[in-house]
Amino acid sequence: MVILKNLSTEELYAPGHRLCAGCGPSISIRMALKAARGPIAVVNATGCVEVSTTIFPYTAWRIPWVHALFENQAAVASGLEAAYQSLEEQGKRKGKVDVIAVGGDGGTFDIGIQAISGMLERGHDIVYLCYDNEAYMNTGIQRSGATPRGAATTTSPAGKVIPGKRGMKKDFIGICAAHGISYAATASIGFFSDYIDKMKKAIEVDGPAVVHVIAPCPLGWRSNPTETVKLAKMAVQTGMFPIYEVKDGIYKMSLKPGKLLPIEKYFELQRRFRHLLKPENKNELEEIKREIENNYRRILKLAGEQAA
Repeated sequence: MVILKNLSTEELYAPGHRLCAGCGPSISIRMALKAARGPIAVVNATGCVEVSTTIFPYTAWRIPWVHALFENQAAVASGLEAAYQSLEEQGKRKGKVDVIAVGGDGGTFDIGIQAISGMLERGHDIVYLCYDNEAYMNTGIQRSGATPRGAATTTSPAGKVIPGKRGMKKDFIGICAAHGISYAATASIGFFSDYIDKMKKAIEVDGPAVVHVIAPCPLGWRSNPTETVKLAKMAVQTGMFPIYEVKDGIYKMSLKPGKLLPIEKYFELQRRFRHLLKPENKNELEEIKREIENNYRRILKLAGEQAA
């Protein structure tokens, strides 16, 4: 288990970038790089983190960093990993370089999922990190495949026609685990020790590994920037975002909250969900609560556990 005082004081992700106050994805990147075991290179898809950390001529990255498109970060990372391997085989460099491909939920769940699937199927020794703020925040807060049911976005506005986004969040880790990879996990920036520990495990895997971390966006979630970490914890404690790992196909819960917190407590802190607390949306809220509980029980069952 990672202990705060034992973490490296070296900052591979520098301050002074242009990301928002309280930005969950920014926190997720800083934490992830604390798991570095040696030389590391990042391939970063277009998104909030990419555009706000590399405004020419400045950069927040103190490591080798490559910008890729929404759809091909996993393919670019695959080429980089193969290049490092070739250089080592030719005796032109010594030592392992850990490659991390980074994408937001839009570039992961939707636009980039084909290249990610190919990377996993080919068995590249890469860690894929998805920072999930549950919408396309960089381009205007449009709904993505990671947006929860009921959330109001600019392309799924809550009104008389629909009460927010239709359909459930994709099971991205389930999709990745189905490729037969050795390690896949969900995490939360609200539980930093568990998150960094999972990044360390993913880096140490000989082959592809995936970490999916919930990282609230104050702008898109319409929440208080001071409550980002609180919301990241509540997402887990309400069952909205269970955290677990899948090792060689075996599921294991990382945190079992016991009795789940009422989802209303989580929703009332975010204006994207507040319409669900109105009397006219009572039936929709109850259906969402059932879906959350059913999914939480499904993960527990896969992990061989029972709900409290």
